[in-house]
Parts: sequence; C-alpha cells; structure tokens
Amino acid sequence: MLKQRVVTASVLALIALWVVLKLPAAGFGAALLAVVLLCAWEWADLARLAQPRGRALYGGLVLVLLLAVWPLADRTTVVASLMISAFAAWCGAVLWLWRYTGQPERQDRPSMVGVAGVAALVAAWLALMGLRHEFGPVYVLFLLMLIWVADIGAYFAGRRWGRRKLAPTISPGKTWEGVWGAVAAALIFALVGAAALGIGSRWPGFVAVCMATVGFSIVGDLFESMLKRQRGVKDSGSLLPGHGGVLDRLDSLIAAAPVFLLGCYGLAG
Repeated sequence: MLKQRVVTASVLALIALWVVLKLPAAGFGAALLAVVLLCAWEWADLARLAQPRGRALYGGLVLVLLLAVWPLADRTTVVASLMISAFAAWCGAVLWLWRYTGQPERQDRPSMVGVAGVAALVAAWLALMGLRHEFGPVYVLFLLMLIWVADIGAYFAGRRWGRRKLAPTISPGKTWEGVWGAVAAALIFALVGAAALGIGSRWPGFVAVCMATVGFSIVGDLFESMLKRQRGVKDSGSLLPGHGGVLDRLDSLIAAAPVFLLGCYGLAG
C-alpha cells in the first residue's frame, strides 16, 4: 500500500509542478477548475446525491459559480473579502467537528453538507487563483509543498509514535503524535521557505501563517473524514490508487488555501 501511495503521489506531484509552473494563468485556472469539478462529483455523494444526474447537477452548480467568480480572481479587495468569509466558515467547521465528537451518531442534513461543499470548493479555487495572481506561481508551489510536507510528517510520526487519538469518533487512525509530526516538518519547511522566498524581516509572521495554514489543513482532513463517516464510506472515490478519491487527496488543501492567501495578504499590508 505504501509503495502504491508513493507512486501515485509522485505522479500527481509531477503533474502539479507542470501545471503550476508552466501553464499560463488561464490554463492554470482551467486545470484547477477540472480538478475542483472532480472534487464536486465526489462531494455530491457525501451529500447523498448518489445518482449520476444529481451529482452532475451539483457539479454544474459549482461550475457556474466558478465561471461567475473567475473575472474577480485578479481583484485583490474582492478576493480578500471572500477569503475572510471563507476563513470564518472554516472556523465554524471547527465547531461543527466539536459538536460531532459529542454526538457521533448525528446525521447532518444533506442540504447542509451540499452547501458546505459548494462554498469550500469555490473558495479554494478562488484562493489558489488569487494566490497565483497576487504572489506568483512560486507561492502556489510553496503552499502545495507545505501541505505535502505536513502530510508526510504526520504519516510517519503517527506510524512511529502514534498513541493518543486525535479524534477517535471521526478518524481513529489520526493521533496527536501525527499532528506534532506535521507541525515539526512544516515548521522546518516554512523556515527554509521564508529564506528561499526572500521574506526578510517578516519571517516570524510568515512562519506563523504557515503554522495556521497547517492547522486548518488538519481541520479540512477531519471535516472530510466526518462526512465520510456519516455517509458510511472509507474513501470519497477510487480514482487515485492508494489514496482513494480526488477529494481524499485535496481535503487539506481545500481548507488551507484560503487561510494561506489571507495570511499573505496580511503580511503584504
């Protein structure tokens, strides 16, 4: 299983590098849109839209909203305002998770799950587009690598030292040791990234933004795990060997992207 995960992750990483660094803005947006629509297809099932027609309509709604906000992706003030809203929504997701831990038998309304998915997916797409426009492809690549490094740190630290369960009613496999492994790996990477990106005297703030980003990436991971548990499925899909669905691979990034962009806006003044 580990070998399969590594092979799949390596292929995906190479594709992501090419998309981020080689494609023009329009091509990057189109490629990202295609990925988001795959996530929407899987999220629709979590919202109990099991039939292809319902899932297609859900994806169509996401597509219409993405096309509607595309012209706004280069308007910093508008994007920043929407990122504040997205950040507030993900803070609300923390409360959603906390409530579920006390009522693990609870089944949230499919409509609520569906609305949350539309908001999360559109906000993540706009965040990545805004990040590329405002700070450049290198910052997008840094964000992706930050999430990857944190995920790797969590995986190996959890396997080696994992004892204390993080959220047993949501995701029994995740541990606090895994969290600290993610934080430690991300901290080292953030310090290296601050130097490589030429952050200068703002490096403490940049590292703090990175740590907050990693924290919300964990929230995104747990949030999807909660929805899968309510739906009674192990993975959101089966498209990616060793990883499950596309949403399983990107749940952390979906939550992290708005937080990272908002933090970068704050550092830029």
